[in-house]
Amino acid sequence: MDLNYSAEEAAFREDVRAWLASNLPQDLKQKVASYAHLSKDDLLRWHRILAKQGWVAPAWPKEWGGTGWNVVQRYIFEEELGYAGAPPLIPFGLTMCAAVLLRFGTESQKRRFLPRIYDGDDFWCQGYSEPGSGSDLASLKTKAVRKGDEYIVNGQKIWTTLAHYADWIFCLVRTDPSVERRQEGISFILIDMKTHGITVRPLMLMDGAHEVNEVFFDDVRVPAENLVHEEGKGWTVAKYLLGYERMNTGRIGESKRQLAALQEFGSTLSKNDLRFRDRLSRLEIELMALEITNLRFLDRMRRTGQPPGADVSMLKIKGTEIQQGITELMLQAADPAASDAFTEAVRKKYLSMRKTTIYAGSNEIQRNIIAKMTLGL
Repeated sequence: MDLNYSAEEAAFREDVRAWLASNLPQDLKQKVASYAHLSKDDLLRWHRILAKQGWVAPAWPKEWGGTGWNVVQRYIFEEELGYAGAPPLIPFGLTMCAAVLLRFGTESQKRRFLPRIYDGDDFWCQGYSEPGSGSDLASLKTKAVRKGDEYIVNGQKIWTTLAHYADWIFCLVRTDPSVERRQEGISFILIDMKTHGITVRPLMLMDGAHEVNEVFFDDVRVPAENLVHEEGKGWTVAKYLLGYERMNTGRIGESKRQLAALQEFGSTLSKNDLRFRDRLSRLEIELMALEITNLRFLDRMRRTGQPPGADVSMLKIKGTEIQQGITELMLQAADPAASDAFTEAVRKKYLSMRKTTIYAGSNEIQRNIIAKMTLGL
């Protein structure tokens, strides 16, 4: 196992860092640094800057616009994006749906959807969670009934991130309710959000932000050609997709940037409060350990060429706990009596980060996955 960067990889990091310093718009960088709201236009502006550079989808095959970078270079790129304070690249299209289409999609589906995802012409969201079927994803109840060349979809999805921005949604639906194993009889389909019968309702979070939604499907007609992979084999697709989702939840570069800001912001408290200094030091050590763990995964992927396995859940667990820990200490370092815009933004960020240990499969579920799939318990 080799956890060191080569001279070529170190030079690549410097090139990426220099490009970001010259091309990341300062207004977007400032919004990220101050925890300000990022609009759809903000997200797509940064997406299209990277697309023009040819860097928006590094993991894609070169024939579809990928960079040809190896897994270490892709990790370095993601780390530098976070450390520079770039807006997030929304993963639902670029990372998740695209990975599924490249692995399971037909040539027609690839030609239809991948270029539009790459250029930012279609904004995607994910239709997985349902009321009563969040972490227990296999218990989903949204139905899709085949009638001729269409599926008729009825049901509800919940906690659908950025559905109010989305042009398309990829959904898990139940196409065969008669099977004994709940993981069977589930299919993966792509649905145009402009289709008649779809209703999007906002769910306001604790921080007052409109980020997630309920999505209702009432006799929504979906062309059968939008089925990805085989009917009833959607669970295979879902597991493949979730590995890519969880690989991206560590956010090591972003946490490094925020930890550095916290060390500066809380420097006075750190000098005078031993318990604060102790928690800050623990977070720094945990983040270093997380980075080394991530490098282990990268080294394995580089050697084997295989996608991330069940043990990638470790990154999700520890990464999100560190993200929460940083905002907890940032809130502690803030003046509780202050009412300035930054302090208010810190409070909102703290509230927003409560969800990180729940999304992409709650951390309790991730521990069960590790125990069963990795440890064999």
